[in-house]
Amino acid sequence: MPVNDFSRHPLSWQPDPASLARPRYLSLAAKLAHDIGAGALPPGTCLPPQRELADYLDLNFTTVTRAYDICRERGLVYGVTGRGTFVSPLPGGTECENPGILDLGAVQGFPELGESLLVNTARGILGRDYARSLFSYSERGGAARHRSAGAFWISRLGAAVSPEQIVVFPGVQNALVTLMLAFFDIGDSLAVDEFTYGNLIEAARLARLRLVPVAGDGEGMLPDALDKTAVRGGVKGAFLMPTCANPTTATMSKRRKDALASVIARHGLLVLEDDATLAPDGSGTFLERLPEQTFHLTGATRFLAPGLRAAFAFSPKRHLEKLLGAHHRLTIKASALDSEIMSELILSGRAEKLIARKMRRAEEMNAVFGEIFPEEKRDAADTAFFRTLALPTARRNGPEIERELLALGVRVCHSCRFAARKNPSRAFLRLSLSSIAAKAELSRALKIVRQANF
Repeated sequence: MPVNDFSRHPLSWQPDPASLARPRYLSLAAKLAHDIGAGALPPGTCLPPQRELADYLDLNFTTVTRAYDICRERGLVYGVTGRGTFVSPLPGGTECENPGILDLGAVQGFPELGESLLVNTARGILGRDYARSLFSYSERGGAARHRSAGAFWISRLGAAVSPEQIVVFPGVQNALVTLMLAFFDIGDSLAVDEFTYGNLIEAARLARLRLVPVAGDGEGMLPDALDKTAVRGGVKGAFLMPTCANPTTATMSKRRKDALASVIARHGLLVLEDDATLAPDGSGTFLERLPEQTFHLTGATRFLAPGLRAAFAFSPKRHLEKLLGAHHRLTIKASALDSEIMSELILSGRAEKLIARKMRRAEEMNAVFGEIFPEEKRDAADTAFFRTLALPTARRNGPEIERELLALGVRVCHSCRFAARKNPSRAFLRLSLSSIAAKAELSRALKIVRQANF
């Protein structure tokens, strides 16, 4: 029985011992995950030491350790050597629910631009004779018009593709999860940048895939490093963000893409290409270079209207039926209404015009960033909707820095959210330039970050 008097020495988390079922470690992990998700344990909460919690629950120490480890693998908690275990910021938890908070966390793509256009487009579609058909089941890969819009949007980058090889998904995130579950087995490895898309990290954990971080530079993944990783064996594919990679803003040159494509072809890897190109630069895509190995996801649609859950994925012919089957089993289909609105924007030419407006706004916001942080240079010519701010390492952990800035009224994302390895060699903040509408407000938020003591 417990020897400590916990009425006089309360723990920060006191689950009911009688509520735990067998196996205890799974039940305890589920209880911890529930309480974190329900808000009972806010981000930053220091959880009880494992031995004290084991004493309180009258459990073996290793039972509590296994429960904590499960939640750590899911990204719900993190450990700080010598200090304890803490509740992590919730995955994707960058929404600015408090209207008084200046949001540099979520990369929203200037949602205020084009609001009237989107509303009027939706109204026009709902007034058409065929509108009622948008609320019933249709083709699992998307209606022909929607697949044609996706093929057209991808062809802007130089790769002529057939609409028959396009699958419509409710967002790039959904497409990535479907691809991982359909084409990778438990324990398979996926090569990624050292800092990569945060939700990909969480999805890979749930799918029991191993992410292998590959060294890179200002242009992203290094070909020699990928070659060495592939030679060691076990890597089945590579996740690549060639343009303004999230979160580093790295953009690949034509030469880098050619070199990486050569390595990928030599080792027969699958490519998951998430390209957020807004203005084609002539460097081409991995889809053009490796059409039989590349699943190409249209990243630019997220900047048109992120609330519209419609994205397009190109699949090699030999993998198309398997992808369609997995898509149907996991999602059934994308929203036909969202897909119709997105397709109307693309096929009418209004999407191009809206993207051009957003790029001009992004240039203005990058100028504001340059005024506050003149030392943070970026060589790539493409327009960034977010920037990075280098931080000194080994001073304070990422969640602490996020909480301190939030207390000052600014929401940010620390690089710990995107690290594919446990002890990254550098640290930085990803600062969105596309969520705050007014330049004066963006300047105020950036100045708060500038004045913070890191």
